Amino acid sequence: MSQAVAVKKDLVIVGGGPAGLSAAIYAQRSLLDAVTLEREALGGQVILTNEIDNYPGVPNADGFSLVDAMQRQATELGAEVAMDPVEAIDRDESTGRLLVRTATTSYDAAAVIVAAGAQPRRAGFKGEERFAGHGVSYCATCDGMFYRGKQVFVIGGGNSAAEEALFLTRFASKVTLLVRKDHLRAQSALVQELDENDKVEVRLLTSLVAVDGGELPSRLTLRDNATGNTYEETYDEGSFGVFVFVGRVPETGLVDGLVDLDEAGYVVTDERMATSTPGLFVAGDVREKPLRQIVTAAADGAVAATSAAAYLGRPVEG
Repeated sequence: MSQAVAVKKDLVIVGGGPAGLSAAIYAQRSLLDAVTLEREALGGQVILTNEIDNYPGVPNADGFSLVDAMQRQATELGAEVAMDPVEAIDRDESTGRLLVRTATTSYDAAAVIVAAGAQPRRAGFKGEERFAGHGVSYCATCDGMFYRGKQVFVIGGGNSAAEEALFLTRFASKVTLLVRKDHLRAQSALVQELDENDKVEVRLLTSLVAVDGGELPSRLTLRDNATGNTYEETYDEGSFGVFVFVGRVPETGLVDGLVDLDEAGYVVTDERMATSTPGLFVAGDVREKPLRQIVTAAADGAVAATSAAAYLGRPVEG
């Protein structure tokens, strides 16, 4: 079934998380005819965050409330937001414009900002896919309550793993953090909180090799990375869970072939959020940068929108 003639826009923003919503706000202030497209739920991964204490000016917020405030601010300024998954982005070489196709609409855009974010990375242990959703989880806020009074194992050694491990202590009887290296990469304040929490055990130089069991997990195979030896731990079936926080995989499928990627698969940009394709900008967790936080995503969105406005020859807010 063919779609109608493409809708012309100054700017199409792909993704409705903090980067996309920030871009929408700045696009409105630059008087651009823009639309923001989201495939699932506004806010992306942020809405799964129970407690945020490092977003300036909004202490002790939860992800849903913070994103709701961003959305209201954008829409009150007149931003157009649609729940419509983007299926493809192409460039018309004859005009230099970008064509954005969704399940219901095609857009002919002078500029595009991709703020598609990233998805949880799999740890790669045996049994991970088998028990995903019933014994293996990637979201403490979503699934922590199912482990009330049980033991949980958290895979990872960075900020996310530390934060989620601390959150899980609200429900679990014990939280064991499995760290493959000889040190935690998390910020010092988080490491101190882990040290001071009686429910937390940190096992350095330890990797999870396999999870096994019946309908629910009952056995772990672990490796001592100092010696290379493996060993098993057996528990009652369903008495524990595994939470994986080993980074994220950027959602770059829509811009495959249009942008340059770094060795980790993130989009390479300049300081204006511009990619190697004229008129195509990216913002947030999908791009290469040293810190992926809500505040940096919002900043990326602001820069990307003002850069898009400059690219279009429009006045840019100072």
